[in-house]
Amino acid sequence: MPKAGIDQEILAALEARAADHGVDVVAVEVVGATKNPCVRVYIDHADEEAETITLDEVAAETGWIGELLDELDPLPAAYTLEVSSPGMARPLRRERDFSRFAGNDVTLTTTEGRRKYTGALKGFEEGAVILEADGEQVRIPLDQVKKCNIKPDFSAQKKK
Repeated sequence: MPKAGIDQEILAALEARAADHGVDVVAVEVVGATKNPCVRVYIDHADEEAETITLDEVAAETGWIGELLDELDPLPAAYTLEVSSPGMARPLRRERDFSRFAGNDVTLTTTEGRRKYTGALKGFEEGAVILEADGEQVRIPLDQVKKCNIKPDFSAQKKK
């Protein structure tokens, strides 16, 4: 199975159990060599109002994620499991992500037409991501979004 298919298989299995643990599976990616890949799972609190997930909370959730992957056995070889928070460059993939993080600057790549956009995320409506990019509003159908991440803002950080 191609890596993208494995990503989706793992994501679906994790999402089916994530609510029982009070977490949201933000993204899953399988990277690295076929012989010894790395499965990266990004999680956060299911409650959108909660603070960002802590390292201790991530560590506590890693157990059930590892057990589920052992049951699923999605890869033919040994792999490394990495579970972490989504970080400042949080990936966005679902309708609710685009609505929740409206107002943030994002980088977005598409599968068709213009390939890359950087701009202000305006939200999501009628099946499309709405961006303000290069002085104009752009509508990108969700099924054409290949990848979208929040662009980290370091301006609030103290300068040395």
